[in-house]
Amino acid sequence: MIMAGNDAPLMNPLVLQRADPCVLRHGEEYFFTASHPQYDRIILRRATQLADLQAAEEVTIWTKEDEGPLSHLIWAPEIHRVAGAWYIYFAAAPNAEVGADAPGMHHTFHHRMYVLENTAEDPFAGEWTLRGQIDSGWESFALDATSFVLGEQQYLVWAQQHPEVAGNSNLYIAPMENPWTLAGPAVELTRPEHDWEKDGFWVNEGPAVLQHDGTLFLTYSAAATGPQYAMGLLTASAEADLLDPRSWTKSPDPVFVSDPSVERYGPGHNSFTTTADGDAVLVYHARTYTEIDGDPLLDPNRHACAQVLPFDAEGRPVWGTPLPATRPSPTSTEVLPPSGRPF
Repeated sequence: MIMAGNDAPLMNPLVLQRADPCVLRHGEEYFFTASHPQYDRIILRRATQLADLQAAEEVTIWTKEDEGPLSHLIWAPEIHRVAGAWYIYFAAAPNAEVGADAPGMHHTFHHRMYVLENTAEDPFAGEWTLRGQIDSGWESFALDATSFVLGEQQYLVWAQQHPEVAGNSNLYIAPMENPWTLAGPAVELTRPEHDWEKDGFWVNEGPAVLQHDGTLFLTYSAAATGPQYAMGLLTASAEADLLDPRSWTKSPDPVFVSDPSVERYGPGHNSFTTTADGDAVLVYHARTYTEIDGDPLLDPNRHACAQVLPFDAEGRPVWGTPLPATRPSPTSTEVLPPSGRPF
């Protein structure tokens, strides 16, 4: 077990069967959301200790619509607190069918990015209102929106397919006029170019931003969602023009990868939070096995995991490797109910 400052020891998996995890520390509480394995709802949990999120009550705050553009495959929600209100960014599709191929491209889904808003002080109270689709400037497969504020400016970073770029998705950044509207054109930050980013699928997705001592560390995930899934890194000075791609330096190698020695495979789609003492915590999902029957996206056993992220003397993250389990994990494809605590 790894101690997290004044928090109780971290347990891994942090939350069972919840992929694409997002943890936000606000006040004295942690708020957790993630992709539900049935891809039909957006959930929230809360706890005063990270270790308690597994046992925390899970509340469904929004459910997919019966038909239309928000009726299937609800993916990768993220919760953010901006200007005194709560926002959840997520992706949804009108159906579960894949789109047509283009040269050099794999099949893709029809997802677009959407925003929910809640102006109550407590995100479990009040009403979540759909603010609508985020207009990125063109219509194509788009998902995994994340947001950060630097100074007085809010930014959005997301993954989207471009018709002139081979592959499934690239990462883009844009300033925001408000939490659901961009204030400028999308700027490409990275596209799949290295072999490890194109293993199975040509993907850059799942961005997350960590600010530390004047530097921005922007992580992302790449490749297919099996054991080859891994995390990459872009770095920029907080004083640089973040809308200039030249401000960002891309690592040619992944920074966080599978570790068979501890049975952790496909770590990625991460977020960042902090301990009560302010130490950075890396939150990500991973599987405990590699043999998957059928589509890996339909296997429910991507579990949310977490570990304290130290920094070296130069202020760079020491990513390390996924930690071993301290909590049993299911090995079957049965989806556990939110209140089901079989271990």
